[in-house]
Amino acid sequence: MFDALIIGGGVSSVSCALILGSAYKKPFAEDKKIGIIKHQKASSLQNAVFNNAYGIPKGKLGSELLIETTNQLKELYPHVEQIEGEKVLRIEKQTSGFLVETNKNKYTSKIVVIGIGSGNPFTFEGLENYIIPHKKAAPEKNRIQLKNEDHLVDEGIYAIGVLAGHRSQLSIAAGSGASAATDILTLWNDGKPVQVHDAVNK
Repeated sequence: MFDALIIGGGVSSVSCALILGSAYKKPFAEDKKIGIIKHQKASSLQNAVFNNAYGIPKGKLGSELLIETTNQLKELYPHVEQIEGEKVLRIEKQTSGFLVETNKNKYTSKIVVIGIGSGNPFTFEGLENYIIPHKKAAPEKNRIQLKNEDHLVDEGIYAIGVLAGHRSQLSIAAGSGASAATDILTLWNDGKPVQVHDAVNK
């Protein structure tokens, strides 16, 4: 069983995985099993070029960022299991945690984090009761989000990025994934607030 399983392969999902993965030296996180199912075959990043994102050199291609951040996750935090080539079909709440069924496997996790975008219709079963119209998208785009309070949809379920109701900006999506990750780390730390930063000379 995973302690946290992230669904999605874009900015918010990989950002969430990086933050959760980076906490592996903390006593409350060192034995946690973390995974990311790269559910999306495509990302809007593939056609993006960035000139207005903090910390990213001008002209940086989104397609490059997708590869670089995935490699960074693999190199720095290999304990985060990256599951590729699978599409989530269903999430089912169980007595302890959730069953996540893909087109190839079944996984169980105590926490699920969903960052798959805001396309309509929703692409898998089990969360229909939480779907609402996207509050920050143009109505004619017919986008959806999961109803949530500061990323928390229901106990053990988090929505991040545009699926949490945010606008589609790289820095917003990255911050959303990081925010949910630090909330999960705080939960694992018995409610004591957590932030994870590496520092020079430490």
